[in-house]
Amino acid sequence: MKDAEKKISDAEKIEELSAKYKILNSEVEKVIVGQKNVLKDIIITILSKGHCLLIGVPGLAKTLIVKTFSEALDLKFSRIQFTPDLMPSDIVGTEIFDEDGDSGKKFKFIKGPVFANMLLADEINRTPPKTQSALLEAMQEHKVTAGGVSYFLDEPFFVLATQNPIEQEGTYPLPEAQLDRFMFNVWLGYPDESEEIEIVKRTTGSRENKINPVFNKQEIVEFQNLVRKVPVSDEVMKYGVEIVNKTRPDSPSSPKFVKDYVRWGAGPRASQYLILASKALAAIEGRYTPSKEDIVKVSESVLRHRLILNFNAEADNVNVNDLIKRLFEKH
Repeated sequence: MKDAEKKISDAEKIEELSAKYKILNSEVEKVIVGQKNVLKDIIITILSKGHCLLIGVPGLAKTLIVKTFSEALDLKFSRIQFTPDLMPSDIVGTEIFDEDGDSGKKFKFIKGPVFANMLLADEINRTPPKTQSALLEAMQEHKVTAGGVSYFLDEPFFVLATQNPIEQEGTYPLPEAQLDRFMFNVWLGYPDESEEIEIVKRTTGSRENKINPVFNKQEIVEFQNLVRKVPVSDEVMKYGVEIVNKTRPDSPSSPKFVKDYVRWGAGPRASQYLILASKALAAIEGRYTPSKEDIVKVSESVLRHRLILNFNAEADNVNVNDLIKRLFEKH
């Protein structure tokens, strides 16, 4: 009886999440024009307790998207502009000597901007690896260490890092091992003409749209836990793992085009994120279990930064997205 009640309760929570997701979309769309797939990818990442890498040229409202989401989710928002002279202490915080402390002279920890719920790491590839790693440690462990003392970050904690794809001078590209820490790699494209007209209308007038909170912190944590409980059939689980296995050129199951064009395939974390993302996608659409189609829908965002192409791919002008789509074709 208790198990039946629990299943009914979880089903009701799925329906509640789906309803709230629709309201969230309507609130975000007050400010953001278009970019529906990007918005969906971001909420999937948040519900999966992951982090997102957003690739897009300047001026596509990356900062506005994250800020708007933080308002709709009622979360604390922080933004860090990454520069070559940024130090780890500029992110996590620093200790200062406090002469006016209650117990006399002592060191006091001043928290940095990483102590937020939603953190925008703008142009993360413009800062040296030492500073990049300070943020990546916080992403993985959800805590920072200063002076031998660990400070836990407030939950939920979500990082959206951005990179500019057109200007690579003076940058420090993230190593593959650090890229793998990001659940999703989302490509942000230009708006179409009608969307751009609407953007100009909204941003050149005097009207301001107020964003009403749809979720609170506690609800987000509860829905994150709910996504983990979404059941997945063995068939769908096997399908996701098989797709990841096909990306590895030394695997017996990999097709010829993978052996020809891929130098390194995706690791086990890709399989984990495929399943988690498909769970979250099913949940926000009001379904109680994911299907193979959900695996296909989230595959590009999960795999595109985990496949390392070789010189043959560059010479033949082969695109990583095209390779991912071909993985789902029958050979």
